[in-house]
Amino acid sequence: MRNRFDEQLFELNREIIEMGSMCEDAIASASKALSTGDMELAAKVCENGSAIDRMERDIEDRCMKLLLHQQPVARDLRLISAALKMITDMERIGDQAEDIAEIVTFLNGHTMEGMEMIEEMAHETIKMVTASVDAFVKKDIELAKKVIARDDVVDDYFSRVKCGIITLIAENHADGEFALDLLMIAKYLERIGDHATNIAGWVIYSMTGTHKEV
Repeated sequence: MRNRFDEQLFELNREIIEMGSMCEDAIASASKALSTGDMELAAKVCENGSAIDRMERDIEDRCMKLLLHQQPVARDLRLISAALKMITDMERIGDQAEDIAEIVTFLNGHTMEGMEMIEEMAHETIKMVTASVDAFVKKDIELAKKVIARDDVVDDYFSRVKCGIITLIAENHADGEFALDLLMIAKYLERIGDHATNIAGWVIYSMTGTHKEV
């Protein structure tokens, strides 16, 4: 019985890693579409969003079966409950990558001053998502803590982007609508950073049993 349970836990870990990789690809592709104006890539991000949603449902189903049909010990319960929390954040990362891609499609290659800082912010956010998944894969508490600490960097980027966009709108009313689209992209990136932080927090909980609100 325990061997079967361990096999199911192994599959659960594999699926979480796969879902995390899909989220990494989604945000990286959305960021690349923004910087290059690649409309086909942006459309692909939107198309692939349903695959992340399906993965979330599959993992939820596996977790519920483990809880209902097996007899998990405390450590297993922590992992399963953390998995349910993590996939919610991963699904939202996928949604926000889609939101960014939709705005990129609407912009249709339009660029303006201030894009560089958003691209830097996207780079930092992608690193957070990747590191949060790596922390889960490696069971690395210290790496998870570093992800949580990096959230301040992304928040600072958002504050700087927001101030810059306010200035741009004041100086060039004609580009006001576009500037607001950039602000929305920055906000989605800031939220993705929050979700990566949440994932890191649940990685720590899965190993220690302690969850600190971040």
